[in-house]
Amino acid sequence: MRAFTYERASSVEAAAGAAASNRNAKFIAGGTNLLDLMKLEIETPTHLIDVNGLGLDQIEATQDGGLRIGALVRNTDLAAHTTVRRDYGLLSRALVAGASGQLRNKATTAGNLLQRTRCPYFYDTNQPCNKRQPGSGCSAIGGFSRQHAVVGVSDACIATHPSDMAIAMRALDATVETVKADASRRSIPIADFHRLPGDTPHIETALEPGEFITAVVLPPPIGGKHIYKKVRDRASYAFALISVGAVIQPDGTGRVAVGGVAHKPWRVEAAEADLPKGARGAAQHILAGARPTEENRFKVELVQRTLGAVLSEARG
Repeated sequence: MRAFTYERASSVEAAAGAAASNRNAKFIAGGTNLLDLMKLEIETPTHLIDVNGLGLDQIEATQDGGLRIGALVRNTDLAAHTTVRRDYGLLSRALVAGASGQLRNKATTAGNLLQRTRCPYFYDTNQPCNKRQPGSGCSAIGGFSRQHAVVGVSDACIATHPSDMAIAMRALDATVETVKADASRRSIPIADFHRLPGDTPHIETALEPGEFITAVVLPPPIGGKHIYKKVRDRASYAFALISVGAVIQPDGTGRVAVGGVAHKPWRVEAAEADLPKGARGAAQHILAGARPTEENRFKVELVQRTLGAVLSEARG
């Protein structure tokens, strides 16, 4: 790990300003992803800004009946919250499906959204990786790609986004609230928050330099049956080969977001109109334009089967 300086931010505006004035700075809260990357010298910040003391660890009702989740709310507390379990069960289930209890005790809401890919070539500094070193190439293309993306890919990157929580947030139409270095604030729909790789896979979100997440807001509850199904190589502590987060209404309509298939949480609203007819048509919409490799071609059928299992569970 390389040497770095450290400060504790006194306000969200001060945190954003400090990060904007030092392009090699990083925010740190739980540190469950950042510290690992620093030890491997994949992330090499020269300055860390500790944001744990900013009071962003509350879950509060909004005026319209939704829920505002502070950026520093720990995954364990969010999954166990009474309102989340009652009205946003998909989110609670997705959180419990991710990582170990120890990690969930430290990991934060904002940090979960910002975690970086678990592509093995990204973690191996001896291998070319456009996310780690732009323009160096993508070792996963033509390499071991069983875990990798099949849709939304580019010639520069086929990595997937690892978050379970983000899949639920996408299905629930969450909004990410931020503050910029000039103290202005904005709200970013979760659909626009994560980026596809294109020619710049190292630019993973819509955040500007120094922009700081303060909260994630959920709209009012939509009812229905909330299901999160995660298919993985072992029963626990593994990232998804395929995950499906769904909210299904009694008439068979609903919302579906899919993980393990793309560089971002993947939701195709056009697919949701076909949910009452079954999984096949919806899966075809979800995977339109898919570019699987020989090693991960099985994911195309696995999406349909997993979605079918979700719809069967919803019907009881």
